[in-house]
Amino acid sequence: MTLIQGYLFRQIGRPVVGACAALAGIGILSQSLEQLEFVVERGASLWVMVKLTSLATPQLLAVILPIGLFVGALIALTRLQREQELIAAFAAGMTRWDAIRPAFALALVVVATTLAINVVVQPWAQRAARDEAFAVRSDLAALLVEEGRFVKGPNGLTVYVQEIAQNGLMTNLFVHIDDGRSVSTWDAAEARFSRIAGEPYLLLGQGSWQRYSSDGVLNYLSFDNHAFPLAAFMEEADPTVQYKPSDLYLHQLFDPTPGISASAGSRTELLAEGHARLSSPLYALTAMAMALTAILGGAFSRTGYGLRVAKAAGAFLMVRIVGYGVVAAGAWNPWVNVLQYLLPLVAAAVALRLLFRSLKPRRRRSGRIRAVAGAGA
Repeated sequence: MTLIQGYLFRQIGRPVVGACAALAGIGILSQSLEQLEFVVERGASLWVMVKLTSLATPQLLAVILPIGLFVGALIALTRLQREQELIAAFAAGMTRWDAIRPAFALALVVVATTLAINVVVQPWAQRAARDEAFAVRSDLAALLVEEGRFVKGPNGLTVYVQEIAQNGLMTNLFVHIDDGRSVSTWDAAEARFSRIAGEPYLLLGQGSWQRYSSDGVLNYLSFDNHAFPLAAFMEEADPTVQYKPSDLYLHQLFDPTPGISASAGSRTELLAEGHARLSSPLYALTAMAMALTAILGGAFSRTGYGLRVAKAAGAFLMVRIVGYGVVAAGAWNPWVNVLQYLLPLVAAAVALRLLFRSLKPRRRRSGRIRAVAGAGA
């Protein structure tokens, strides 16, 4: 790469990084708002929300990197063209291919980064996020307790808590058990979930216990501390994590076991997801080709390139939407998966064809000039 090409690479790369960072920030903010459920409704800590948001970031990056490349390339190329830096590069002896080579080198970096995320980082992060979310949802505090609400559990259990602190301490707890034979009521000024010898317990403090037997006799007991066993109310919980196609590694998608096919989806659905992981990075080439065509695929303009940019953005959006449709169709017909690779490559080739076609002089106009010159002679 020559000195001028290195300069163009940096000038295009900086806006691309900025655009990707801005889109990632918006996406992370949206993800964090979705994870607030675990803090507000499940009583989880803020660290759990931060962890789940961070684990969702790789899948988000795989989607926004081609879009950030497209936006950043448009910004950079518009500035280079408006300030006539590209014209100066051409005047210095650079060819069109030499000028666009740094842009495609940057696109290849994005392709490699997206491919690494899709193949390695995303499945690891998604599985970790799924395990963390399952642990939160299957936690006793998440299953049996919601602040300010009566929550009905299995085997006739009803639990009410007035307030749950961030450290897990619960105040003004009420537990009601009606198993059909007797009715028991527990109340405590404070309580906390814990495990004793591997079994789940509810540690009650400053409370009382009441029970009506079948013959109508009331039994009453007050206590300072009591360990209430919860193992009998955990029997209905599902002990396994159900993974989705986005959580699986590439070899599991292309060669799934019967257990994976039964839980995550059919073989054709998993194949479509696997081919989507491998083909989606190619949209970075489409994005860069369309950005180059939008700015360099026409005459120089000091008033801007709004119309051409709008056309390129619409075309890229349409190609990407059709790509998602092809992925959905591939879940029904495996042969459609070939289009997942052809679509971005053909769109990039068409954009480059339009770019270089617009740079060629028109034959009719040049023939007219020769005719006028001959008449003058």
